[in-house]
Amino acid sequence: MILLDLLYPPRCAFCHKFVKNGSVRICPGCEGMLPYTKDFGKQKIEFVAQCVAPLYYEKDVRESLLRYKFESCSGYAKAYAPLVADCIRQTISDKFDILSWIPVSRKRLRERGYDQAELLAKAVAKELNLKPEPVLKKIRNTQPQSGTGTAEKRRANIAGAYRVLKPERVSGKRILLIDDIVTTGSTVRECAKTLGLAGADAVYCAAVARKRE
Repeated sequence: MILLDLLYPPRCAFCHKFVKNGSVRICPGCEGMLPYTKDFGKQKIEFVAQCVAPLYYEKDVRESLLRYKFESCSGYAKAYAPLVADCIRQTISDKFDILSWIPVSRKRLRERGYDQAELLAKAVAKELNLKPEPVLKKIRNTQPQSGTGTAEKRRANIAGAYRVLKPERVSGKRILLIDDIVTTGSTVRECAKTLGLAGADAVYCAAVARKRE
């Protein structure tokens, strides 16, 4: 670990500055200055019982999540996980039966080499002493939601893109989906709708960041 720190000095996941302690993934400066959401970022999205997020998707948080998704900074999941897990503990910890994630398509997985929501879900599950379980598969590659346009266009872009892996497993269950970012909510809405049609009793969502209202 010491040799790795010398070769690849650890950086804060948010400001990207070097940190002295390799076990620290968020520097003290960022920890006190991050754009934390009000009331855990609670928002209601159609077909979703509740969606929470500890941070607003802006400034250093936005840049951090873009590095996480597109610049192979997969280790950031361990920095985000305690924030998301704490948000879950204080809002929906007793309201779900299965912890899962919103998956990427096979094309995106090949391009990135990892599914950022899956990595995050596994890290969050470890914080909560739970075992994550896949419940959805993305069966159609879609255009990136960030460049699609209006909320209506985003809903159209993502419509029919997911399939439930085992309907009998989700029937009557309350599902918590983990994702990295929630902006318009179109993606989690589509996933929740798909799970609801398969018999899920309720769908919740927890993300690292959400768009400020």
